[in-house]
Formats: sequence, structure tokens, C-alpha cells
Amino acid sequence: MRMYRLTVRPLWFAFVIALAVATVNFGVWALLYWPSSASNAPDVPARVAGISYAPYQRNDNPAEARSPKAADITRDLALLATLTPAIRTYTSAQSRELPDIAAAHGLALTAGIWLTGNALEDDIEIAAGVRASSQSKNVTRLIVGNETVLRKVLTPQQLAERLKRVKSLVRVPISSAEPWNVWLDNPMLAEHVDFITIHLLPYWEGIDQFNAVGHALFQVDAVKQRFPSKPILIGEVGWPSNGDAIGKARATPANQARFIREFLAAAAPRNLDYFLMEANDQPWKIQDEGQAGAYWGLADANRQPKFSFSGAVEVDPYWRVKAAASSILGFILLWFSLVRLASMRRLARVSFAVAAQLIVVGAVALVSAPFVAYLRVTDWIAMAIFVPTLLVMVLILLAHAFEFAELFWEGSLRRSFVSRPLRDGQRQPMVSIHLACCNEPPEMVINTIKSLAQLQYGNFEVLVIDNNTTDAAKWQPVADFVNTLPRHFKFFHLPVWPGYKAGALNFALTQSNPLAEIVAVVDSDYQVDPAWLSSLVGFFDDENVAVVQTPQAHREWGGHLFRTMMNWEYEGFFRIGMHHRNERNAIVQHGTMTLIRAQALRRHGAWSQWCVCEDTELGLRLMQEGLSTVYVDQVFGRGLTPDGFNAFKTQRYRWAQGGMQILKAHGASLLKSGRLSGGQRYHFLAGWLPWFGDALHLVFALAAIAWTVGAVLLPAVVTLPTMLFMVPLATFVLAKLVIGPLLYWRRVPCSMAEIVGASIAGMAVSHGIARGVFAGLFGRNARFEVTDKGAALDAPIRGAFAAVREETLLLMLLAVAAGLLVLSAAWPATGGAALSLNRSLWIAMLVLQALPYAAALGCMWLSTRPTRQAINLDRVASGA
Repeated sequence: MRMYRLTVRPLWFAFVIALAVATVNFGVWALLYWPSSASNAPDVPARVAGISYAPYQRNDNPAEARSPKAADITRDLALLATLTPAIRTYTSAQSRELPDIAAAHGLALTAGIWLTGNALEDDIEIAAGVRASSQSKNVTRLIVGNETVLRKVLTPQQLAERLKRVKSLVRVPISSAEPWNVWLDNPMLAEHVDFITIHLLPYWEGIDQFNAVGHALFQVDAVKQRFPSKPILIGEVGWPSNGDAIGKARATPANQARFIREFLAAAAPRNLDYFLMEANDQPWKIQDEGQAGAYWGLADANRQPKFSFSGAVEVDPYWRVKAAASSILGFILLWFSLVRLASMRRLARVSFAVAAQLIVVGAVALVSAPFVAYLRVTDWIAMAIFVPTLLVMVLILLAHAFEFAELFWEGSLRRSFVSRPLRDGQRQPMVSIHLACCNEPPEMVINTIKSLAQLQYGNFEVLVIDNNTTDAAKWQPVADFVNTLPRHFKFFHLPVWPGYKAGALNFALTQSNPLAEIVAVVDSDYQVDPAWLSSLVGFFDDENVAVVQTPQAHREWGGHLFRTMMNWEYEGFFRIGMHHRNERNAIVQHGTMTLIRAQALRRHGAWSQWCVCEDTELGLRLMQEGLSTVYVDQVFGRGLTPDGFNAFKTQRYRWAQGGMQILKAHGASLLKSGRLSGGQRYHFLAGWLPWFGDALHLVFALAAIAWTVGAVLLPAVVTLPTMLFMVPLATFVLAKLVIGPLLYWRRVPCSMAEIVGASIAGMAVSHGIARGVFAGLFGRNARFEVTDKGAALDAPIRGAFAAVREETLLLMLLAVAAGLLVLSAAWPATGGAALSLNRSLWIAMLVLQALPYAAALGCMWLSTRPTRQAINLDRVASGA
């Protein structure tokens, strides 16, 4: 019975939590989108006086000579005949069969003559319109020109000439279509028409949806009052279901339905003559009118009705599908995850479940974009780039959510270690301490050796391996000092030696005492606690333990602002990431303050000289052999921070490059079941995901710059990505900016100002990490770059800003791109206002893209400053 409870309870708890979160998710969707009586608009008859009609199908585009077939028009008009007795068209030269098809379906036709200002094209259009009016009895009116004065295609005088010409050729009434204000501003046009055709589109005027119908009717009355002897035809009246906000106007499905129904309710008692704008959505209009241009249809581009003329108004017609998809996917993900996370506190598991569900909702919303929106060519290009990237973004956010849930709430960690000294009288295993150095300041190395000489342990040796240092002034003082020490201190100088640090450590392994059971590695800048070995060798009583790792920690940073920032940036990994990884025996082994079982090191291939992160690679290799690792969060040694930002970035570049080398070499074992546990494989892959995020950030920055320049210089060809892409990107960046500091606040003993400083320092190396990722994935050779340490706080850093020339260039280019959008007047006259919000959001995205490069420039400047800031070193706690 006990085994039954241990197995079933976690499964049921996971099932209940996953189901509860999925249910709440659907409930929130319903709360936000379920039609209610409060959202109702007046019920009106579904049959209306008239509908404007453009025959273009979803993938047609008149600008690219992609026109509908007669069968398409026939199908459309058969449907429209059930909704209205009359339609209005815009061109006569294209789809010349349309009048006859309309007649066959009993539709009265107000035919349009499209004017471009080109004499030849206008003559063709006029001839086609005249022919249609004479040959088709259902052509009851002609509209010569559509917003030609508004668009400045023709002057009022030029339009008047064309109107007189057409009037002399036909017997049906004629007019021209312009917004109401154009007629009021140009009353002479009324002298040449039989009726006045006005467009009432309050959305373009920025009128809020609640006052839009009243505004439209007021304008009808104003035109009637100005031209009392002329009949008034409302050639277009409507509202888009999607698009950018203009002033107080919001383009949503609910607002479109509300406007149309309110207008129809007001039009009936007034006996208005109108054409609703328009029959079907026209995706091709985006390039001329902005995003909203595609969404004026009563039906979508697939000819599916977008709303009902009676009953409650739907805020989002697709919300049920989205809610169901996100709930089902969320349930599957959460149940599987929560079963695997049975050791976590319930509060932690619930918080992870909620965060994961939110991430799934965002992913579903983006993936559904092509099904609920009309994407332009540029959007499809963005989609092709972005959808694979979306998977990476989702995985990164899920990994952050998991780490946050496990570490923010106390009590979820089960696997933790404290010092384990030997029992009284227990034999001390022989420890061989290896210290590799290359072109290091001799005083720094000597101080490290002095600290090792103070170890409170009776059975150890110290091998100092200086490799590839050509300046005798750097290695000879170290050799001379070692010669003054007891015989268990040894110095080796290797003038030319392959393999960088790994090569030096492998040489040390050949020189180690054959009786050594443990190999310890310490960097040449560390001051080691005398109790280091005596406090930790007890872990090796467990024959399965291969590595005992303690944190990297730092000293002498308190007097310099940037070194303080670096210190706390490092601390975050050892107080957060290493605890998270230790829970599943998946720590990252570091090249300092580490103890390794000598037998395991020799048996399983020693240090890999092909990898610039030989320490991490060794740790992974030992895990692949089924061996265990131990992380003791107690400081037993402190080293120096890098000398400045360039050294800091170079180190992070090397780590990223080495991580990708490891991924390529061990990808098979990380991606499939084997000796590595699922938790170990997860942590190594998830640990590299943020670095892939930095690489993607660089790609996006370059793409955003190119995209912006294209949108400014070639607006007819390149358009800015829609909000569907910008919002997830912004959410991803902002989520990273929030989760990290919250965990710091919970786990790292530093002030809020120091949290901010650590965050800026971490952000500043993004470009270095990105370059390291690409170098590791695609480069053939890697070179181990020694991290410069040991310079005085006030030492000048020569050529410092040359190290951030790429970040400076990217920052300038992003600033120029944002400036071009602010200053550019290259937007189409009809669409400029509609693009304002989209443009503003894109500018905000450019600013977010620029933050890491601005941080790099700022950190480089800070690293050159002799700023003094007193920091109490004792605040760095020595234990978890």
C-alpha cells in the first residue's frame, strides 16, 4: 500500500494541478471574450441596402496583375444576392464580365470607373464604364473616380473635366466618390454630378467606436444641408475588424460588428442610401492602406461571415479555438512536467504550472497568426524566421520558469551538501594540486602558492605548470620561489606546449605522485582557504563521487564599480544556477576549486585539449560514465575578477565557444537516452539555451536594421512586421529582465543597486556570447584566450574602446534605424496614420534590441574609471 501511495499521489496531484490550470486558462479566455448582454448591439435585418464589392480573392492583387476568375465572381455574387439587392464596384476595365454575372443574380450595380491620372488608363476605364452602362440594364449608376481628389491623383478641376466627359456619353446618373469633407471643401464638384457620393469612415478620423455612428450621421446631415438639391449616396460606410489604433478608434471584430449594426439601425428610419464597406476582406490593400486596409469586409477573405447581425457580439470569433488549443497543450505539458517535478514544493509546482500555461498561451496566439490575420510577404518572411525561433524562445522561458519556481520558493531542493571532513584518525588520501599558468603576473602566482603552503592537510603536493610563457621575467621568479619551498612543491616550465591549459594539466597528470587519489585544480589568481582539502576529501569515501566542486569567488573588487558589478554577476550563477543543477547531479565543473578522483580522470580520458572549456567537458564526460558530482556552496578560495570589460567579455566568449564545442561533440548523448539521466541532459541543454538567445538577439538586431531601412526606402515593397511579431519579442525580453532580478533578490545577498549592476554586466556580454556561439558552432579552430587578471584597480586600460567597436556600431545603427522611423515621411498618405502605432512599437523594439550594446559601451566606460565604492567583503556569505 505504501508503494501505491508513493506512485499514485504525485500522479494525481500533477493531474489535478494541470487540469485546474488548464480549466482556469479556458475560464479566463471565456471571461475576457464570452459574448455578454453588455456587449450587444442592436439586432438588425441581415439583408442590407447595398454592399461595396471588390472581386479579389485572398491571394489576388491588382498591383501584381493577379485577378479573380469568373467562377470566383459568380460564387461571390451568388452569396451577396442573399444579403443585398445592390452592389457597388470600383473598376470597369477589370473583370468586365462582372455586370452580366450581377444581372444574372438580380443585383443592381453601381459601377465604378477607376481614375489614375494617366490619360490612356483613364480612357480605357471610361470606355469600359460607358460600355457597361449601355449594355447592362442592371447598371443603374456610375461613380467616376474614387477618392481621386483626396489622394491627389487629380485636382478638382481635372476631375470635373472627366465628369463632364462621362456625363455626355451615358444616360445613367453619375457621381464621384470622396470623403464628406472633400465635397464641403470643393462645392464646385457638385455642379457636375447627379448625386453626391460620400465616404463615412470615422475610423480613419480617429473617432472612438462609441461615438462613430453619431459622427457619421452628423456628417451626412452637413452634406445634405450644403447640397439640398442633390441626392446623397453613402458610397462607403464601415469599420475594420483589425488594424492599428488611430486616435481613439480601435479596430476589433467586436467594434466592427457594433458599428455596422448601430449604423443599420439608424439608417433604416432615415431611409439612407448606402453601401456597406465592404463585402469581403482584401489582404492586398495592406501595402497601400496599412494593416487595417485588409479588414473592412463583412466576411473574411475566405468568404466566412465575421459577425452576426443579431445576438451578442463576439469580441474574438476565434477565441474558443485558441482557448481550447492552449488549454489542451498546457495540460499535456504541465502534467508531464509536474510528474517529473514531484520533489518540488506544491507552491513551486503550482507557480511553474501557471507560468508555463502563460507561455503556452503566448505561443498559441502567435502560431495562430496566419490563420486569423493576412500576412504580407514581409510577414511570411518574418514567420519563416520567427517560428523556429519561437520554439527556442518558448524553451528558454520554460527553463527560466522552472528555475524560478524551484529556487524562489524555499524547500524544493532535496540534494544539498555541506563540508565533509575526514573522521578523526581516518587516513588522508593523497591529493595532487595542479596550478597551470601562462604569462601571469609572478607576484599573483606566488601569492597563490603561498596560500597553498598554508593548507591544513598533511598529504598533498603542488605542481606549478607554466606553459608557453616566453618572458623569463614572468616565470623565473615563480620558479625561484617554488625552489625555496619543501620538496612536495614542484615547478615545471614548458616553453612550447600544445593544448593550452588542458595540455598543461595533462602534463601535470603525468608528473603527479602515483599514489595520488585526488587531483585538485586551482587557478593562479586564487587565495585558498587552509581548510579547503580537509573539509572536502571526505566526499570521496563514496566510490561513485568523481568531482567535488566549490564556488568561484572573488576578492579585491570592492574599490571599483565595474569589478563590483562583475563580482555579483558571477555570484548569481553559483547561488542560483549551480543549486538548480546540483539537484539533478548536473553541475558545471569549473577549472578552479575543484577536486577530481584521479582514477576516474585517468581512466576516462583526462583533459580534452580540443576544447577551450576542458573543465566543463570533463565533468560531462564523467557523468556519462555514471559517476556522481557534488556541489558544496561554501567559499574555500577567492580569485581576482577580470581586469576590465574586455577581459570579462573575452572570458564569456570562450565559455560560449567551448559550450558549443561540447554540444557538437556530445550532442548524441545529450539528445537521446543513455547513461545520462533526463535531468542531466536537460540542464546541459537548458543551460546553453540563453546563449542561443544571445545569438538570436544578434541575428534579430541585424535583421531589424535591414528591415527598417527597407521599410523607409522601399515602403511599397518592405513593410514593418506586424504586432503579432513584436509583442512576443518584447514579452520575451521583458520576462528575462524581470525573472533574473527576482531570483537575485531571493538568493543572492546583495542590494537592489548591486542586482541592477549585475544585470547590466550580464547584458553587456551578450554580443561576446553571440560571437562565441557562432564561433563554436561553425568555426574550425578555437584558441584558448587567457583572461587578464591582476592589474591594479587604477591601471589604465589601453585601447579599451576598440574592444567594443562592434557593439558601438550596432548601437549606432539601431539608433539610426529608430531615428529614420521617427523622421521619415515615406509612408503612403492613406496609410500613414494607420502605421503610427505599428511604427512606435517597432521603435520600442529597436530600443530593446539596443540595450545590450548600450550596456557594453557603458560597462567598458565604467571599467576604465577609477571609481571608488566601499563594499563590505564579508557580505559575501560563505555558505548556502
